[in-house]
Amino acid sequence: MATFLKIYNDNPNPKAIAQVVDILKKGGLIIYPTDTVYGLGCDITNIKALEKVARIKGVKLEKSNFSFICHDLSNLSDYVKQIDTSVFKILKRALPGAYTFILPGSKTLPNPFKKKKTVGIRVPNNNIALEIVKLLGNPIISTSIRDDDEVLEYTTDPELILEKWDNLVDLVIDGGYGDNEPSTVIDLSEGEPIVIREGKGSLEIF
Repeated sequence: MATFLKIYNDNPNPKAIAQVVDILKKGGLIIYPTDTVYGLGCDITNIKALEKVARIKGVKLEKSNFSFICHDLSNLSDYVKQIDTSVFKILKRALPGAYTFILPGSKTLPNPFKKKKTVGIRVPNNNIALEIVKLLGNPIISTSIRDDDEVLEYTTDPELILEKWDNLVDLVIDGGYGDNEPSTVIDLSEGEPIVIREGKGSLEIF
């Protein structure tokens, strides 16, 4: 049975955030809101938790394309090779926001991702997600929770998410109704922006 925890995005309760981080540090899986769709995530440093997420998604961990949810760009060098000033300016302009940026992976990536040439970086414009990773002290991995319904691509109601995921995760955060449009994915690994998927984030800033 997953814990169902209401957190308000406008002013996330520090005690509730601490409860979420405690679960993450113990290897728990959480479903949490972002500025786009609800995400499934865990502590990036916990191998067992990462393997659980990969199993749920039906992928091999080392071949997975999970995004890294970061609090800001200050620890980018832990996961990303040195990037050009022009690339950094794009990131500064777009983040926090509804974008996933594909960047060249660094040699200091966590073990399961060591062989990956690129990583997806997210800094969502959502206080709940940002406060969680800030208190945790490192990113959480993220993968969107798709809906089995052919019409609805993403579930937006936290109570329906709880019904479906109750036995698969340790915590579902109710941060209000989610969006049903995913992030815009931009590949910056070669320097020039290449649009991989047009989503909620506007392309006008490029």
